[in-house]
Amino acid sequence: MSFRFCPQCTSPLLDEPVDGAQRLRCPDVACGFVHWDNPVPVVAAIVEHEGDIILARNAAWPVPFYALITGFLEKHDPSPEEAVLREVKEELGLDAVQPATFVGHYAFPKKNQLIMAYHVVAKGTITLNEELVDYKRIPPQKLRYWPAATGLALRDWLLSQGHAPEALELPKL
Repeated sequence: MSFRFCPQCTSPLLDEPVDGAQRLRCPDVACGFVHWDNPVPVVAAIVEHEGDIILARNAAWPVPFYALITGFLEKHDPSPEEAVLREVKEELGLDAVQPATFVGHYAFPKKNQLIMAYHVVAKGTITLNEELVDYKRIPPQKLRYWPAATGLALRDWLLSQGHAPEALELPKL
């Protein structure tokens, strides 16, 4: 999110060095607002359903992009583990059959996000919510990973399961 005005006092923000980095800050010394632009926490689920991994396509994404189930860690979530299970339930209508297993954390600089990825074994009937328009079921041994953010989480999980995944070439947009 880009700010032009201070959200506390409405003064125009200045782009100046603060603590060794360029940051937007309020010129009003009494206000003192600094936009630190910290990363946003996001959870991602490698959803295993009936032996396959589920990849989904968000309604806002161009064809042919499919990815893991993701969502923001919200203030009311008791933990990232609970947040990822909430996202799987909301987006796919599935329930976890065991606790989510942490895979790793991954930077996604393009969106200023820190992604916490989990493996979730789920059961039930897949029912897409309004955010998703399609999904694919892919056996783990046939999965290819994309070389960024959630794709790296998928790669790491596949390696931990004894697979030798190949990288997927992303189309240029």
